[in-house]
Amino acid sequence: MNGSWLDRLLSRKGLYTAFWVVGIIMVTALVVFTANLQKEVPPIPQRVVSQGGETLYTYDDVVAGKALFQQFDLMDYGTLLGMGAYLGPDFSAEFLHRRAEFLYERFAQELYGVPAAKLTDVQFAQIKELVKEDFHARTALSKDTVTYTDKSTAAFHANVDYLTKFLVDGDQENAWPGGVIRPDEARLIADFVDWSQLVASTLRPGADRTWSNNWPGEPLVDQGPTWATHLYTLWEMLALWVGTILVLWIAYDKLLKKRPDEQLETPLNITRLYPSQEKLLKYVPIVGLFMFLQIVLGGYLAHIYTEPAKNFILSQHILPFNVMRALHTNLAIVWVAIGWLVGGMLIAPLVAEEDLKYPWLVNVLWAALLVVGGGGLVGIYMGATGHMREVWFWLGNEGRELLNLGRVWDIGLVVGLVMWFLMVFSLIRKAKTNNVLVGTIIWSAFGIATLYMAGMMPLHKIMPNYTVDDYYRWWVVHLWVELTFELFAAGVLAFLTVSLGLVSRKSAERIMLFELGLIMLSGTLGVGHHYWWQGLDEYWIAVGGIFSALEPLPLVLLMIEAFKEKREIDARGESFPFAVPFLFLAGSAFLNWFGAGFLGMVINTPTINYYSHGTYLIMPHGHVALLGAFGYISLAFMYLTVRANALAKGLEWNDRPSRVGFWLLTIGVILFAIPTMVIGLEQTRIAHDLGYWFTRQRAAVEPLKPWMWSRLLPDGLMILGAGTIFIDLVKKSLFARKAA
Repeated sequence: MNGSWLDRLLSRKGLYTAFWVVGIIMVTALVVFTANLQKEVPPIPQRVVSQGGETLYTYDDVVAGKALFQQFDLMDYGTLLGMGAYLGPDFSAEFLHRRAEFLYERFAQELYGVPAAKLTDVQFAQIKELVKEDFHARTALSKDTVTYTDKSTAAFHANVDYLTKFLVDGDQENAWPGGVIRPDEARLIADFVDWSQLVASTLRPGADRTWSNNWPGEPLVDQGPTWATHLYTLWEMLALWVGTILVLWIAYDKLLKKRPDEQLETPLNITRLYPSQEKLLKYVPIVGLFMFLQIVLGGYLAHIYTEPAKNFILSQHILPFNVMRALHTNLAIVWVAIGWLVGGMLIAPLVAEEDLKYPWLVNVLWAALLVVGGGGLVGIYMGATGHMREVWFWLGNEGRELLNLGRVWDIGLVVGLVMWFLMVFSLIRKAKTNNVLVGTIIWSAFGIATLYMAGMMPLHKIMPNYTVDDYYRWWVVHLWVELTFELFAAGVLAFLTVSLGLVSRKSAERIMLFELGLIMLSGTLGVGHHYWWQGLDEYWIAVGGIFSALEPLPLVLLMIEAFKEKREIDARGESFPFAVPFLFLAGSAFLNWFGAGFLGMVINTPTINYYSHGTYLIMPHGHVALLGAFGYISLAFMYLTVRANALAKGLEWNDRPSRVGFWLLTIGVILFAIPTMVIGLEQTRIAHDLGYWFTRQRAAVEPLKPWMWSRLLPDGLMILGAGTIFIDLVKKSLFARKAA
């Protein structure tokens, strides 16, 4: 390998150019795929009719049912095409399986006069072929008219009766209290669910696979993963193996190797706060409180997962699982986002060496965030519990997992994010040295502020087609979190390690630019691993499968270098005033690798994801990655803010409660991964052996209840850790006393 050209490529200029080339290619590819979207998504038929001509439901019924499915937030109870929460059934798989069972019974009685359970193996095989013919040859999804056979028509009516009774009357054993949805509303929801069942069971034109690429696995109709699913799993593992070695070699041998001309900068020395920075202190207790409430709600949800038939503290009619889960996930988004906003506004004056022209804007943003956050959380509860039927879309629960805020609150959040970006930009653009660290912070902040709007199309009503809607929902959830947030995190971590005198600026710039290239490479089209089974075409298995989980590695290596320098500082007995913020930054890098990288790869290969989709196996990845990759950076910003305040004003400072809170939270979330992985792996095995429908039944997880109860330890540690951090932040921001 020619060292000269490689050195040029891995120089600051070469990495900067590579980042832009990779970014343009990836974004262009995503735009091209998006332009092709309408040609590949499953259509909504104008009418679904029986063989005799009876209209079962129409296009308008499906769209109205989707709206009601969202309004009452069923996506935070069960799943649709595997997307949503894991307590209730997967509604699509439920309808598919019940339809298949119904056909088996009808054919068994018609041909042999016995129940399906008494068929011989030969008779069963013959009826299976008849059922498969009904599913795949006699039923086809199109944009015009779908015709059900007489037997499938009867199965449809049976499914509607089942779901209507379930939604209206409730099911105590499965933690669905009922009493909110009316029968006419439940009927429309059933129409929408039946459409999703058609997506999962009918063949895509010109192909031997369904619109959902043969998901879910259903032995009754011989539905399983395609060869492409296994092929791309192989390629992904090979790419990850080679990529890991390549990244480690480049990072250690080329990017982090200290050069004679590279010196550490003088550590950050804060002797005063600008007025706008002082006003940030009022944000700190809010972040701590929301984090504590979010983790307490997680404990409540864990109890319902374990004992769904029993109330916990209050009746499930008052605290229904789906509403509490929506509040749990959205509180996480709120406190993480607010923490990052604080970080941006704390850093901007340090970079610019001057304050905002109008510091009072910090108070305006604080009030706006409280209104949007508080109003949105109240709307989530009121909307899903049926108290906002007329205005649910605007003020209630929009019912899309992780994007539950009503549209008014969506708009308010975007306005607040744009306001934050303009405040940060107005300062950072004045920086004397317009270095790449500063530029990364600015433009990733712009991406955070604007990309959220992708989940708000169309602005005034719901998206009719679920697959299109889910496509753009993941633009926010994935591209917001795993692209723009990651870019911001990379810029901030690099900036802070340099500012704290732990890593040289040139090394930080090189490793950050390398990280940015990896984020653009894997994070942009990596959104495709969410698209495998919800109605998009098979090529997404290749696109989403090849892009692996390498992006956390460079930042982990950067933090290892910073940790080594921090250890040398401690050995010399020198003071390091920002030890607590650094602790959370180091924890973020490790948990980012562990949660997003390691646990992400547990579920991200297509073959494993086919069986684990919508199981507990998703939980450890989501929880550890969110807390590590983003939550800890938010907390680092909080401690950076209160530490700066203490240094500027000569206030008392005690690291001990901060460290206790950190270790309780960190050990708790790592231990949390163990029982959830055990339960998820068993569910995945059941999905492989018996079909996906069964793995979502309570009977499948009931034998694993001891593992569910074992979550008391990690959940308790996390609640104690969050409570300790909340109290600590309140004391350090509002009640700190002058040092003796």
